[in-house]
Amino acid sequence: MKKMSVSKYTVISSNVSFMLMKPKKSSGCDEITSKIIKSCASLISFPLSYIYNYSLHTGIFPDHLKMAVVKSLYKKGDKFEISTYRSISLLPTFAKIFEKAIYSRLSQHLQTNNILAPEQYAFRKGSSTEDVAFRLTDSVLKSLNQKLYVGGIFCDLSEAFDSVNHEILLTKLHFYGIQGITIDWFRSYLTNRKQKVEIKSHNSTHNLVSDWGILKHGVPRGSILGPLLFLAYINDLSLQINSLAEPILFADNTSFIISKENFIDFIASANQVLAHTIEWFSANKLVLN
Repeated sequence: MKKMSVSKYTVISSNVSFMLMKPKKSSGCDEITSKIIKSCASLISFPLSYIYNYSLHTGIFPDHLKMAVVKSLYKKGDKFEISTYRSISLLPTFAKIFEKAIYSRLSQHLQTNNILAPEQYAFRKGSSTEDVAFRLTDSVLKSLNQKLYVGGIFCDLSEAFDSVNHEILLTKLHFYGIQGITIDWFRSYLTNRKQKVEIKSHNSTHNLVSDWGILKHGVPRGSILGPLLFLAYINDLSLQINSLAEPILFADNTSFIISKENFIDFIASANQVLAHTIEWFSANKLVLN
């Protein structure tokens, strides 16, 4: 397996990356929107490119790009019920520009070395919810056509993205060839991240804002890299199970299809798969809902 290196990778060399951005009006704690950045792309592309490349050469991700503002968006229903709101995490736009470049490099590394399990369908080019649904139903129907006993174990994880252990994730990234100054960069990217909660007040012109809090675990919500890092985190789960059952994964939605000719063997395999799954989740600090 080749090592992943980003130290010689030029992140931004022109304003092309800026022009591909959608002109959104939302912003993070710096209150700088992508619409503003696009309007002055030609003026800031060079100094921003220097900052990003300096970050890669030193293995340090700037602390000011790790600060997230969590807001609640009203969906529908009673406005005084918490369940009618969805929380979103807003990061600085400059952080997302940087992350897009690293995402491309990390994704290329994982694909070139065939690291990601083929049973994983989420956040991957060319796969969708339709593909995973087809795989699931096709597996069940094939077993039924062969007159086998078939069943499924469907695992729902509790706050999976927020529960990712940083040390475990970094250990897995190192195993997958992300080493040297590059693993230092990812360590810096994950640690010392802060967030505050902002709630719109109905009785005042000023919003209610909490103090800054440090995030000690989890992949960053609202980030570009977060979903891909989660795939790396959960990647070895299918390797633990695929000799006993057929794993089908879509991010944190984990399914195992078990089929046997004999009913007693089917029950034994199902219990074995469930035991292995619970053991893996426990070892990786993830909790079944």
